[in-house]
Amino acid sequence: MYPEAYIEYLAYFHGSRDFFECHEVLEEHWKDEGQHNGVWVGLIQIAVSLYHQRRGNYNGALRMMKSAIDKLTVHKEEIERLGLKYEALLEVLGKRLDEIERFVPFRDVDLPLADPLLINLCSERIEKEGSVWGRESNMDDELIVHKHKLRDRSEVIREREAQKKLRLKKNS
Repeated sequence: MYPEAYIEYLAYFHGSRDFFECHEVLEEHWKDEGQHNGVWVGLIQIAVSLYHQRRGNYNGALRMMKSAIDKLTVHKEEIERLGLKYEALLEVLGKRLDEIERFVPFRDVDLPLADPLLINLCSERIEKEGSVWGRESNMDDELIVHKHKLRDRSEVIREREAQKKLRLKKNS
């Protein structure tokens, strides 16, 4: 009923609070689906906004949260099909936007899930990964807080080099 990537996104969101991974798993799904500017993008932007806020990048957090709200506001039916409470979600995001605008330090937030089946699927995934639903972000975990700087990028660099070689070969 729910895409595996979405369950994984929610598990990272509510378990380890790894917003960078939320972005990664849902972006891959979104690109595979070929949807542009839909609910997936809005959900990705929520995670990116929270990642930025947790790192103290309020400008990035503000841009992403505003964009997420704009995108999600027009997708009520899709949001509800994804087991989220539409009005409650917009309320949570609006409050977070206000906090970001006022430079309130990061605190965790949960997405308002409506479907008990979805909650169960996510809880099982979180438990399987050795985490706990609703735990607080570990602000001392450099890999969670600054993942974009610390992750292994060797595979991405190899792929870019391979694509560059293909382009050069094609153009010669």
